[in-house]
Amino acid sequence: VQLQASGGGLVQAGDSLRLSCVASGGNFTTSHMGWFRQAPGKEREFVARVLWNGSTKYADFVEGRFTISRDNAKKTVYLQMISLKPEDTAVYYCAATASVVSTKYDYWGQGTLVTVSS
Repeated sequence: VQLQASGGGLVQAGDSLRLSCVASGGNFTTSHMGWFRQAPGKEREFVARVLWNGSTKYADFVEGRFTISRDNAKKTVYLQMISLKPEDTAVYYCAATASVVSTKYDYWGQGTLVTVSS
């Protein structure tokens, strides 16, 4: 399975961005998908995930600003981000599990950089 993330960029505080992650290979419909991020000098952290059945979960810091979704026909997972803050600056990674019973993310994309200026 290969994951290709895109959609990052330089935006101002309060702006919006939509990240996309396209999967190739594997069975996308039975994979749980997640977004993580890593800010400079910090450890990678969980942002959001969507299970194979569409159930979602978010990190507390999202505070209703991000929405994760998936399009199984396009093998794509999205992260819609609004009201971006400078502290959202990070490399965002998408990840996928190998199956519905996997308890860890088995595949990772290369990351897309989001920079939010104040």
